[in-house]
Amino acid sequence: MTTITIWHNPRCSKSRQALALLEAAGVTPKVVKYLETPPTESELKTTLKKLQCTPMQLVRRGEAVFKTLGLSKDHSDQEWITAMVSNPILIERPVIISQDGAVIGRPPENVHLLLD
Repeated sequence: MTTITIWHNPRCSKSRQALALLEAAGVTPKVVKYLETPPTESELKTTLKKLQCTPMQLVRRGEAVFKTLGLSKDHSDQEWITAMVSNPILIERPVIISQDGAVIGRPPENVHLLLD
């Protein structure tokens, strides 16, 4: 069985729902509380490739730190990555990762895309 990892924020209802769906499917994921243990730059880059998205697409724009940093589409991918590593609250949640791919758990039912 493939190892599944979830970048989890227990305070987020979507993150809790995605974790519950994984567990209901018989999966015991590796739970990473990414706000306490942020991904490294390398982990983030690998996950972005699996998600098939740009760094800007993984950012939560409603967070106060987003406005404080003044991030915009004019910033480079590296600048977005550096911002997320330094401020993990910017990372959309939850992110569910397997060896073969990754999904953002919004909606939480996206976890099924990794399990099929």
